[in-house]
Amino acid sequence: MLVDIVPVGNVSAEVKRAASSALRSVYDCDVSINDSQSVPNGAYDSGRNQYSAETFIQLAERIGRGTKNIAITPHDLFYRRRNYVFGLAYLDGSGSVVSTYRLQTSSDGGFSNKSASEIFENRVRKEIVHEIGHTYGLEHCDNNRCVMNFSPTVREVDIKEEHLCGSCQRIMS
Repeated sequence: MLVDIVPVGNVSAEVKRAASSALRSVYDCDVSINDSQSVPNGAYDSGRNQYSAETFIQLAERIGRGTKNIAITPHDLFYRRRNYVFGLAYLDGSGSVVSTYRLQTSSDGGFSNKSASEIFENRVRKEIVHEIGHTYGLEHCDNNRCVMNFSPTVREVDIKEEHLCGSCQRIMS
């Protein structure tokens, strides 16, 4: 199983590294990193000052070389009526996207004594694992420690762990 990471816009080496190591450790898959892409045409919504998450998924599906492909972008994403999304994936699909834009808040609210860069990297890792989980058919999990838990705020992202709970693990195998 190959997961291809498709950077869209200016994505740091640290983010690419965090994403690929998280995918390898949780899904035991091969990971490749594609060439950096520019923002897809028609993605920007000037009324919202945000980008449509779906256009990034379509780009990842088109450009990606993997069985699963995930776009990573520093741009702020939205999906339908939601104010913003950290990421988006279609259940059992091949494409997905994660935005680092709202994962970069300075602290985790005193949840830990980790540095801002470590907190940010952990969030990226969790969201990447979460979105790829959807492409494997995993739905949102009720366990707030499971990486597949729905996390509308960074606080909830910080609480969950980077791996699948036992129930989600069983669905995968």
